[in-house]
Amino acid sequence: MAVSQTAMFEAVETVSPSRSDRLARLDALANLMDSALLVPGTRIRIGLDSVIGLVPGIGDLASALISSYIIWEARQLGLPRWKIARMAANVALDTTVGAIPVVGDVLDVFYKSNRRNLKILRDHLAREGRNRVGGDEVIEADYTVVRRGR
Repeated sequence: MAVSQTAMFEAVETVSPSRSDRLARLDALANLMDSALLVPGTRIRIGLDSVIGLVPGIGDLASALISSYIIWEARQLGLPRWKIARMAANVALDTTVGAIPVVGDVLDVFYKSNRRNLKILRDHLAREGRNRVGGDEVIEADYTVVRRGR
């Protein structure tokens, strides 16, 4: 029983998450990594990036791997290469400076690379949505012509 490639790709598209589902997942990940925890007695929010970054060497590498997932999803959503490069530069800066003891820990508190990357993604999708008819989803119409008999 052979299934045509077109039918297979259509089936994959119907089960793949929608753009809004992807954005919600990326937003949750960015919040978890950059601002999930409130430092008691302050208004400062930190995320797992700051906590994981306390482990020398391995922590910053693990944070970079998690952050690269946001970049990968952004590419899947159609971001141009120059915006992907900006996102990668945000993660590279966070990772390299984050590897420096004390200075990197302070940077992790104030430089939210995942939130910045999500903003780049959202801004791009908002601009793209304004330029397309129908915004996020493709609009299809089925026109039926009814003739009246005389």
